[in-house]
Amino acid sequence: MTPTPDTLLDGTHTVLTPEYVEFRFTLAGVYSRFIAWLIDALIVGFATMVVLLVFQVAMAAFPGFASALGIVVYFLVDWGYGISLETAWAGQTVGKRVMSLRVIQESGVRIGFYHAALRNLARVVDRLPLLYLVGGSVALVSRSHQRLGDLLAGTIVVRERRLKMPSALETRGEEGLLADPLFVSRVKRLSTEERELVLSAALRREELRLEARLTLFSALGARLQDSLAMEKPAHLSDEKWTLLVAAALLPAPGARPGRPASGPRSTSPGPRSPSTTSAYPR
Repeated sequence: MTPTPDTLLDGTHTVLTPEYVEFRFTLAGVYSRFIAWLIDALIVGFATMVVLLVFQVAMAAFPGFASALGIVVYFLVDWGYGISLETAWAGQTVGKRVMSLRVIQESGVRIGFYHAALRNLARVVDRLPLLYLVGGSVALVSRSHQRLGDLLAGTIVVRERRLKMPSALETRGEEGLLADPLFVSRVKRLSTEERELVLSAALRREELRLEARLTLFSALGARLQDSLAMEKPAHLSDEKWTLLVAAALLPAPGARPGRPASGPRSTSPGPRSPSTTSAYPR
């Protein structure tokens, strides 16, 4: 995916997919980012104190190195905290999670170790001369509210939105496909990238214009037929086919967290009609 030239419009970052479908992300403001940093700074400060207590004996033996050791330990803890959590939590630290913020790439996808390392190592310059004066000033004038570390890593900080689950994904028992073990088992074998793509399209479909929506689900429908090695039933549209795949990815009601959910049981005791039973294996 590639960003559009105008990446900032009323505090939003727009991403244009190869299918010419636009996704908009709400940019995080400087104030919310400062509060998130303050929470993280308190955690880093506490962790630094714990580490320094461990080295207390060494510091007592070499008092001249105490201040230097404290500075080194602080930066190591600060860098390790930011890099490890943003890598493991897909762009979030404790402070960002509390404030519902997330770091993503400018292309709209999740960051990796490389991006987390670059943006956190650049904090040394961003926090100069005090309290992120340099980074905050750059973010205020940047088109996408990016500090120097974000500009270097090609990342932005966005505010997470709580999207309501579409009703089409909640009425799972009404579709015979979702009771087909073959269909459900093949859906569970989709890659992580394909799962994120399907669920993101299902949750954000109402935000798309009609033409873009048809184009997106047409491409997704064809890709899912190849990935699942199953033909789409003729009576289903590409969008409905994709929504059924998304529904099969969701945990079944009452399923234990962390365990794969099995396909929902049919609500009808009798055999299913041929028109709604399954997709056909290739």
